[in-house]
Amino acid sequence: MSLKFFFFHLMPYAALDPDYDKKYNSAWVTLPNSYYDPQVGHQLYNRYLDEIEYADALGWDGVCVNEHHQNAYGLMPIPGVMAGALSRRTKNGKIAVLGRALPLLNNPLTVAEEYAMLDNITGGRLIAGFVRGIGAEYHSWGANPAESHERFHEAHDLIMQAWTQPGPSKFEGKYYHFEYVNCWPRTFQQPHPPIWIPSQGSRETIEWAAHPSRKYTYLQTFSPVAVLARYMNLYRETAKNYGYEATSTQVGWSVPAYAAETDEIARREAKPHIEFFLNKLLRMPPEMLLPPGYLSLASLKGVMSAKRGISGAVRTIDEVIEQGIFLCGSPATLREQIEKYQKEIGFGYLLPQMQFGTLPHDLVRKSTELFAKEIIPHFRSGGQEKARASA
Repeated sequence: MSLKFFFFHLMPYAALDPDYDKKYNSAWVTLPNSYYDPQVGHQLYNRYLDEIEYADALGWDGVCVNEHHQNAYGLMPIPGVMAGALSRRTKNGKIAVLGRALPLLNNPLTVAEEYAMLDNITGGRLIAGFVRGIGAEYHSWGANPAESHERFHEAHDLIMQAWTQPGPSKFEGKYYHFEYVNCWPRTFQQPHPPIWIPSQGSRETIEWAAHPSRKYTYLQTFSPVAVLARYMNLYRETAKNYGYEATSTQVGWSVPAYAAETDEIARREAKPHIEFFLNKLLRMPPEMLLPPGYLSLASLKGVMSAKRGISGAVRTIDEVIEQGIFLCGSPATLREQIEKYQKEIGFGYLLPQMQFGTLPHDLVRKSTELFAKEIIPHFRSGGQEKARASA
């Protein structure tokens, strides 16, 4: 089974004062922006772009940016800015924007135009990601989480109309009304770029993405591997109920990852940085993550169950490695783990988050290079079969 690797970056504020949580209960929404130093931010943004460009130069299948608002966890409130910077500096792989939070927008046509521009500049290397946005974004944006699903679906339909129907056309919805839908430029890829849907595990999102009229790639984000398997199976079962067999290219997994010379070195080098990520940058109260009305009762139970495995006052590297929330080890160990998980779960895309927390530039480059030279080739050109044959 083929597997494609996409370098994923959150662009966190790695210089965050680790003692902020003595005064504030979250790195999201309510953490004062006085903690942000623009001089440091200037260095971080350019360093992070260098890391993404390095992955492309090494031959990764693609690179990913994403959207979060008003937090230290991820400094990309407008991911199209980063994708635009990368569109001229990367030459090989796809650029996946994962994604734009459609329900937060007053005018989704801005996304249709933005993505069309990126698709034209790159000559068709864009992957268009659409998300509802996690609950915290609704606090940051003052948006009604109870309208999230409806606004998401309607915004999606508007963008699809802009991309696929000859313009100008008219759009009349509950939330959006346009006399003239007439996207200039048109997308380079026809009828439109590939669409990926990241999610924490909303049942409604899975059912919507798997629908035969869409068959969008569904990405499970930051979950224990047992939960990943459950949601991947739910996608396949949903597809069967719709009357077709889902392919491996319809499911993917986003997970923090680190490779070093040996398992011991990998754990030692990653430990302070992944634990900063887990215990400082991910910190938020439950009501901020899951505001009332954001999920149906069935989805709420599922997501709370999934997140229970990564909750707690203090999380350690050993716990998240054991749960499969963090991939960490030598190239040999990671090849074995990834191959095992892929065989069991059947995902066609792996999105390793190669920088996490305070992981410094030199270690990001080392891990990225080890993936490119010693892990990714194993999953290409029959590498897995060759390895088994020689065993």
